[in-house]
Amino acid sequence: MANGELEKMLILAFESSEKAETGGEKDAKQRFDAFINPESYTLEYKVKTENGQGQGTSSVQSKYINSMPEELSFEFLFDSTGIIDGVVKENGIFEDVDHFRKMLTEYHGKIYEPYHLKLIWGNLIFKGRAIELTITHKLFNPDGQPIRTVAKVKFLGSIEEKKRAAKENRQSADLTHMRKVKAGDMLPLMCHEIYGDPKQYISVAKVNRLGNFRNVKPGTALVFPPIEKAGKES
Repeated sequence: MANGELEKMLILAFESSEKAETGGEKDAKQRFDAFINPESYTLEYKVKTENGQGQGTSSVQSKYINSMPEELSFEFLFDSTGIIDGVVKENGIFEDVDHFRKMLTEYHGKIYEPYHLKLIWGNLIFKGRAIELTITHKLFNPDGQPIRTVAKVKFLGSIEEKKRAAKENRQSADLTHMRKVKAGDMLPLMCHEIYGDPKQYISVAKVNRLGNFRNVKPGTALVFPPIEKAGKES
């Protein structure tokens, strides 16, 4: 760190994925500052595929379906004995752990879901949702209050939908597209831009039940199905 101080992991809670994407500490509804940084964290990246036999071959090929959201997991240590950070908490750590649990998993009636979260620590900036939380109390004072607790948590990454579309740049003719007609748009030209084949306008007109493809009103939402499906409609 530039100032020589130990940076603690920070978790910010927001009411929407859009706010989590762009918001900072002042925009957050709640925050959690780690008492003790995790020793490590794990990032998982997964690609979803399905197996199919290639035509005319005896081998099995993996067909790409989509990239799965990344997953982040780590363990938080809560300790009030002072043995780690030198700070003794007379009231134990139950309230701190409960605040952590509620911020990550509690349902909020105003938004009809738990908070969207942003984790910040060094080079790590992770946006997503808590999907698993396991709390294990390991040490207690004479009154039965927990004074050392391990919270194991897993987060599922998320990305605001407009940014996801821009990131993936999904222009493949094998995907379904939605387009709104603008003034001056012509269906054959739109088919050329999406499929690379203006003749697909006949199939697209059938799918969208257009009586007159030459006079589609601006603002009309059209479905451009995968090219294989569009071809079957002709």
